[in-house]
Amino acid sequence: MADDIAGRGDLTRILQLLWGKTDAPRRGPKPKVSLKEIVAAAVAIADTDGLDAVSTRRVAEAVGISPMSFYTHVPGKAELLDLMVDHISGPGTEAPPGWESMGWRQRLAVIAKALWTHYLAHPWALQVETHRPVLGPNIMASYEVALSAVEGIGLSDIEMDLTITALANYVHGAVGSAARAQTVREQTGMSDDEWWYAIAPFFEHLDFSAYPISSRVGSAAGETYGLGDPDRAFLFGLERFLDGVEVMLARKRHEPSEGTR
Repeated sequence: MADDIAGRGDLTRILQLLWGKTDAPRRGPKPKVSLKEIVAAAVAIADTDGLDAVSTRRVAEAVGISPMSFYTHVPGKAELLDLMVDHISGPGTEAPPGWESMGWRQRLAVIAKALWTHYLAHPWALQVETHRPVLGPNIMASYEVALSAVEGIGLSDIEMDLTITALANYVHGAVGSAARAQTVREQTGMSDDEWWYAIAPFFEHLDFSAYPISSRVGSAAGETYGLGDPDRAFLFGLERFLDGVEVMLARKRHEPSEGTR
């Protein structure tokens, strides 16, 4: 399943499943499990063991049904993947407490940090999300919350969408870097500090005069926050992104309106 991406399944069928528009069940025994329980089990497996571990058989076993019964709920793995993406629905389907009293900058920061936490909790989502969103109810609710962060601050509808998209793209890239760093640590069995201490003696006797800027900046960074700090880098980049939005808003305030040109 590692090569799968969202949006590869039967489009009509997945939309019916996402929005609960499937045919009414026939008379007979009530299903042992719900679709929501099946999707939740698949998400739990992916969170713990990665996307490769998600299979029809394992998900069925997790909820106590047979593999054949699984297919009475979900047509296949492709549709299951879309259901999983909508189930986790970052950055969240409801605005946090105090949302109305926050300024736009604080709201966007909340959205970004929620996405950061979301991807770290569900790193497999980085593998499957594409430019074609899974248009389920949870994803739509999350989009609504995100857009409300910039509602009424002076952006056009297109600029609102692009601002949220750019913010999500930034977080996606930043958390991807953090996830890769964690993978390296797990696969090598060596922390970043242990890696640095292992190679540092070799560099103690090298002449760095050809790299004066790198030597100065690298030493300052290492003394301040060690070898890489994904959280620190993420927050720094987020603040610069918000600065850019602030500049855009300031420019728009000083642009002549259509009627005065």
